[in-house]
Amino acid sequence: MCAFCNQHTITGNSEIPHAEDVKRICSKALEQITDPQETEIAFFGGSFTAVPREYMLELLQAASEFVVEGKFKGIRISTRPDYIDKSVLDILKEYGVTSIELGAQSLCDEVLDANERGHSEKDVIDASLLIKSYGFELGLQMMVGLYKSSENRELYTAKRIIEIEPKTVRIYPVVVLEGTKLAELFKKGEYKLMPFETVAALCAKMLKMFYGAGIDVIKLGLHSSELVEKSIVAGYYHPAFSEIVQSRLFLEAIKSEITDNKENIIEIAVNRRSYSVAAGHKKSNINALKELGVDCRMITDDSLSRQEIKINGEIINVFKIT
Repeated sequence: MCAFCNQHTITGNSEIPHAEDVKRICSKALEQITDPQETEIAFFGGSFTAVPREYMLELLQAASEFVVEGKFKGIRISTRPDYIDKSVLDILKEYGVTSIELGAQSLCDEVLDANERGHSEKDVIDASLLIKSYGFELGLQMMVGLYKSSENRELYTAKRIIEIEPKTVRIYPVVVLEGTKLAELFKKGEYKLMPFETVAALCAKMLKMFYGAGIDVIKLGLHSSELVEKSIVAGYYHPAFSEIVQSRLFLEAIKSEITDNKENIIEIAVNRRSYSVAAGHKKSNINALKELGVDCRMITDDSLSRQEIKINGEIINVFKIT
């Protein structure tokens, strides 16, 4: 087990699912999902291809029945890069798997070794290229703030991920959980975390990097979980982490446009689904602008995308690197 993992705490499950559980959950989902043929059945919360082969086949068989019948688009799995090879991919292809996400966490060997990941940067690259050669959709997951990491190493990982060209990325800020090696290192003072603001700024920068490269960031931060919250020793857990990071980008874009503004009141239009992010967590952006002597009137305009704002008639993409 790697230095930051406590799988029971993360998933909250002590019982492992079996075929009947898969069928029951999928059948129930069909009653609630509006467009199941655009939805994948997902196996997450562990390294799917690292479980015993018979058990993996049991789960795949149960899920594939729904895919074959056209009830779901396909199957998405999460696994480790060192548990991917041609024989595994042949099986996944046969059973209707469409997307594979790799827990890369870092692409710096020093960080991977320090956190006892058991695989190298080369393993991530080789597995990624093999997955893409089979026609699977590739996703990569990175973890920000690990033991022995740094701002430069995080940016290096982001750049290397962009070079691999996955379809999707998940960004997880480190959360130090009780019962892990990281918790021991933290309590001994050997593991010192970067400040929260530094990590939020790093994630904001990487968010722009990924979107600028045409890579979808489908997750930023961890799911809110009472079980996780009770087990946290240190780290960057915040139920609104994604909103905090994205809000920084909106504020940067707004500030860049009002530098030469002579009026003390400006009108900012945003898509209604981005209103709270643009205003900032607990209206932090609006308050920051007031400190600069600028009062803003924020209105909604659904002709804008969720990544756009309009200031005095000019449309700006807040995620675009300028």
